Amino acid sequence: MAKTRRARVSLAGRLAGVAFALLAAGIALALALQAWIGSPLAAFAIALLVMLPVLAVAMRRVVQPMLSLFRALSGTVDSYRDGDFSFGLSWPVSDELGALVATHNALGDALREQRLGLVQRELLLDTMVQNTPVAMVLVDSSGRVSYANLAARREFNAGRRLEGHVLDALLASVPEPLRDAVQSGRDGLFAIGDGDDEQTWHIARREFRLNGRVQLLLMLRQLTAELRRQEVQTWKKVIRVISHELNNSLAPMASLAHSGAELTRRGQYDRLVSVFGTIEERARHLEGFIRGYAHFAKLPAPRLEALQWPEFVARLRSQIDFTLDEALPADTARLDVPQMEQALLNLLKNAHESGSAADQVSLRVRRQPGQLRIEVMDRGSGMSDAVLANALVPFYSTKRSGTGLGLALAREIAEAHGGRISLGNRSDGGLIVAMVIPVVDAQLA
Repeated sequence: MAKTRRARVSLAGRLAGVAFALLAAGIALALALQAWIGSPLAAFAIALLVMLPVLAVAMRRVVQPMLSLFRALSGTVDSYRDGDFSFGLSWPVSDELGALVATHNALGDALREQRLGLVQRELLLDTMVQNTPVAMVLVDSSGRVSYANLAARREFNAGRRLEGHVLDALLASVPEPLRDAVQSGRDGLFAIGDGDDEQTWHIARREFRLNGRVQLLLMLRQLTAELRRQEVQTWKKVIRVISHELNNSLAPMASLAHSGAELTRRGQYDRLVSVFGTIEERARHLEGFIRGYAHFAKLPAPRLEALQWPEFVARLRSQIDFTLDEALPADTARLDVPQMEQALLNLLKNAHESGSAADQVSLRVRRQPGQLRIEVMDRGSGMSDAVLANALVPFYSTKRSGTGLGLALAREIAEAHGGRISLGNRSDGGLIVAMVIPVVDAQLA
């Protein structure tokens, strides 16, 4: 059945109707008293005295429900402030106050729906955080743990709650590598245990402000399984590359050795010089290949020393041709000079092998605030997107005789100095390889 709509009555109309009725009653009473007493003034005074209490009672009866409604509205607002949205109001008359009550109830319904949605999202987020394998600990500005998920409880407190505990007190009972990693103040990797039981972890620290106070979020993730899988894949790739290179050298050498034996048996000694020369060439290529891998695997930590740019560039030019794109920085920087020389030689060699003309291979060194940007540029064919994505991966090479170690070694040297390396195609053709390295002025070191 359809709802019966109540006729809308104006609040002002209701009050005007009550006032008109009381006024009409007062006038009628005054006229009746005048006819009985005979004095208009006395009749008006008596009628006024009689109607004032009646007016007070009538207005009270009219206003009392409104006052109750206002008190109820104030109470529901307080309930909303406290997070309780279960209240609703009703008003029997379809007037302005009825519209206000309807709007108020609609607001309550909207707030209730939003609260339910927020609770569901909070529950989902808490479930995800509690069940993630990443150990998460939130520490407030006083050094106490304000939140920790299940993984963090297992690592720091044998599965018991951490909230309220002082972080430094908890660290006293954890393995030393974990304690050192947390107290170091840096992101990084650390290992717990040794031998087959060794586990590799990554720690990340993030600071942020919550309600005006600094909060520290510690995140620890175990990487043992991922690193072992990556290690297996890397070894497979290394073995595949080495096997391919060995077969490319040993198979021709074996064939040439057999040919040399046949030539010797036939007495054709004049052709042995060519055979032995080819064998020597393949052996030297194989030796260089193995030496390159060994050098990549044994890269030591950088030993910083003052680098004088003119002397350094002159030494590079004595080994390979290139042009300078800009003037060299006037100040010196502290770098590992031999490693930087090796990295740039590899990059310049790659630039010459890109198909670029020799006079279009250039070097640019820019000193920027707190960092050094070294760019090697050529006018070769550049790289496709697929090659750019894999060019810095060790052992990856598009060259038939390439080892895939030149760019990888340059990247290793840049990262050992705390920097990075990037590659990109030039807009008008060619490739640009940039090494960005944080530096300290030699005179301030």
